[in-house]
Amino acid sequence: MVFAGLVCRRAAAGLPGAVPPQRHQLKYRLTGLLQRFRHPFQPFGNLRFSLRSPFPLFATPLLLYLMKHATLPLLLTGLLTAPVLAQTTPPAGAPAAGQRPAGMPAQPAATAKPILSNTAKGSGRLEGTVLDAATKKPVEFATITLLPLSGNTPLDGGVCDERGRFKLQGLAAGEFRLQISFIGYATQTRNVTIGAGLTTVPAVSLESSAQKLGEVTVTGERDVIETKPDRIVYNAEKDITNSGGTAADVLRKVPLVNVDPEGNVELRGTSNVRVLINNKPSGVVASSVADAMKQIPADQIKSVEVITTPSAKYDGEGTGGIINIILKKNNLEGINGSVGLAAGTRSSNGNASLNYRKGKVGLSSSLSGFGFYSPNRNDLTRYLKDGSGNERLALEQQGDGNTLGGGGFGRLGLDYDPAQYHNLTLNVQGNLFRNSGNYGQFNNLLLPVADEFTRDTDRRFRTQSYDVNGSYTRTFEQKRREWSVLAQHTRNRNVQAYYLDQFAGRTTENAAKDYREESDNLSRNLETTLQTDYAHPFSETALLETGAKAILRRVSSDYDVFTSPLTGSNIDPVFNANRSNLFDYNQDVLAAYGTYGFSASKKVSFKLGARAENTRITGSFQQQQSDNSSVKQNYLSVLPNLSLSYQPQNPKKPGQTLRIAYSKRIQRPQIFYLNPFRNSSDSLNVSFGNPELEPELTNSYEINYTTFIKGSVLNLSAYARRTGNAIEAVRYIDRNGVNVQTFSNIGRNATFGTSLFTSVKPMPKWDVSGNLNVYYVSLKSPALSFEDGAINTAAYSNSGVMYNLNLNSSYKFEKGLSLQFFGGLNSPRVQLQGKQAAWTFYSLGLRKNLLKDKADLTLNADNFLSATRNLRSTLDTDQFRQESNNYIYLRGVRLAFNYRFGKVTQQAPKRRRSIQNDDVKQGSDGQSQQ
Repeated sequence: MVFAGLVCRRAAAGLPGAVPPQRHQLKYRLTGLLQRFRHPFQPFGNLRFSLRSPFPLFATPLLLYLMKHATLPLLLTGLLTAPVLAQTTPPAGAPAAGQRPAGMPAQPAATAKPILSNTAKGSGRLEGTVLDAATKKPVEFATITLLPLSGNTPLDGGVCDERGRFKLQGLAAGEFRLQISFIGYATQTRNVTIGAGLTTVPAVSLESSAQKLGEVTVTGERDVIETKPDRIVYNAEKDITNSGGTAADVLRKVPLVNVDPEGNVELRGTSNVRVLINNKPSGVVASSVADAMKQIPADQIKSVEVITTPSAKYDGEGTGGIINIILKKNNLEGINGSVGLAAGTRSSNGNASLNYRKGKVGLSSSLSGFGFYSPNRNDLTRYLKDGSGNERLALEQQGDGNTLGGGGFGRLGLDYDPAQYHNLTLNVQGNLFRNSGNYGQFNNLLLPVADEFTRDTDRRFRTQSYDVNGSYTRTFEQKRREWSVLAQHTRNRNVQAYYLDQFAGRTTENAAKDYREESDNLSRNLETTLQTDYAHPFSETALLETGAKAILRRVSSDYDVFTSPLTGSNIDPVFNANRSNLFDYNQDVLAAYGTYGFSASKKVSFKLGARAENTRITGSFQQQQSDNSSVKQNYLSVLPNLSLSYQPQNPKKPGQTLRIAYSKRIQRPQIFYLNPFRNSSDSLNVSFGNPELEPELTNSYEINYTTFIKGSVLNLSAYARRTGNAIEAVRYIDRNGVNVQTFSNIGRNATFGTSLFTSVKPMPKWDVSGNLNVYYVSLKSPALSFEDGAINTAAYSNSGVMYNLNLNSSYKFEKGLSLQFFGGLNSPRVQLQGKQAAWTFYSLGLRKNLLKDKADLTLNADNFLSATRNLRSTLDTDQFRQESNNYIYLRGVRLAFNYRFGKVTQQAPKRRRSIQNDDVKQGSDGQSQQ
């Protein structure tokens, strides 16, 4: 398509290698319709050239020097002035003043001038306005071409401004043809007579050409899954089984992504993944990705992007990659929106959106609410080992309970274009989430001291967060050149509390109650981000990107524990100072990056860069100052990246791409892993974080091949990850027989794998896609020591082959009826000290379009062949072996209705930048570690 557009431009300009105008116009319109990308047709000049930049040779030393000797203000000042300097001194080979590369809007005050052959000049002027025939609104940046009465060699031309006006000056007197064109409209040609002065052309009304393509079949609908050079895109809005569901239901269908029955997210076998919303970090996922995925309605998700080897312009990412959830937003003129309701056996929700756009101003909003009900039951058996490896039964547990929860999610966005090439945005989003439940558990403790007791526990969890972000983006006539400044503030606040009564024996009679305990844990996470980025093209195939960023995090955990007194008959809880504390944690990250992409030939292109990040960490315990328990870290990280793309341009296999990539990433632990709060709601299985954790460093390698064969897509990749200082959960039994879980930087985590994705169309109305990921993981840890009970554990290692696969199939019947099936299988999971059993999931959906496709009714059934899934896990160490069964109720049926309203027209998309904080390792379940 790029090649076709270049040929068209050369044709219109009368340059060598041109095709006839009739052919280039048809090609260009079809290209624009397929891409659905609205930009002005530029039929003039802009010949290709190449400029080799020395930047890659000195990028890394320069970044090191800046991070070591310069402060953030200096970095920001340099980057803020870079665009100004670039404007005053154009680079060699840049387009001359008034010459506009294809795809870029012109300045309102002046019409872009073409590169033309020498023609007679005069004092004639030609002016006019171009309007949309249906709406009578201006057609921005329509192309104006002045042609002779015979022949197709342009004599002059330009583009309309943002009000649809055009002006040509210095014209010779005479009779000419004036051609007006724009993507999506039928081209008009008028005869004009130009005199010595001003000639005004009557308003030109362009009619949409969409309805005039009856003889040409153009399929513009996106596939459910698309493969791009650096990412895989899952178009959630095209998958009917998502209707009425949540983001967790959506992520289960994304290639390379796993979501277990509890909602924990993994990418290519690792939970070390950063989840973004609209390219930005969000307080919604600050404490728990699993909880956040329950809050976002599937009906508000447009697509999900998976980036496995990000470039240096992204923050230090981690072992797995980035999962970017894109929420629905449109560039449609007018008022439009949607409403949706879903009722089901496991969850119900309602959502609505309302959008308004007129001219330079656009508003978008959405609001949703949901509720869910989740019963559960589990059992656990533990065996202790002696020095010879012999096992003795130590503990038996059985429990059951239920959880009831709900909340809401809302967002409001404003974008404003004060002038051409300038864009301002302001966005606010927030969420509320609550859940509560009752859980009863019988404990039969045999070792080290026999004891039987029952615990009845009420749990409460609530969280709320908001994000406020704004940006200014400055684009230029020069294609791909832009400068942006962004700022964001995120706040997350959550409270986890439990209240338990303990009874002697297997009873809950009040007379048997002998112990009570209460706990209240308040966690806060404040994050402020400042960022600036600048992109400068040196040619059509060479692009330099650079930027600076500051992330300031303020995290705290204030936890109080109340327990029954050790003496006396009164069991009412009193404050326990030994188990209560206030933990403060501050993390500041200053970063700068540079990337340079260029083409070595028509088939080979490179992208290389480096990112330097300076991290400063301070942490302290309020009640342990005298114990010198503060945490301090200060380190500099240099993170290079490199990618090579090869496109053989084989006519028999169009679209082939071979990509080789390398990146080094850093992953800092989030509050989930750092929080020292000791969760003792189950007195025989406790957990807490480790505030002294250090960051992980990961080297990622990937080879990816993509091809398109007769409408089918094939994507094959091989990858390897090696993580040093990897953060993993470790467990041990203390001297009181309690299973303690915390986190530690183990020695090494290595993964080697391959993945295959394919999408085929056996019949015109039948789509089938599938993904297979097979990988080998090796975990190694040195001997670990813990102060709790003076326990020392031996060195551990575990390894094995794992896999996951999924299949998605849909068929469209007549009269708006469609059927879709989705299913997946995950193999047993290898862990450092054990493994987790395999699990499967599947969904069947039937949808009927109503009210002239403005509404749809969808019936979905999930995991309907069995009521529960057993998330069985086994732990096996030198001290103990433990088997647990966790039965999760996943069978569900839901009925969803969605209605879309509003009469709208398409408006051109804007080039914008957004904040992406993806440098922290997050927890999988905020309720277990807050």
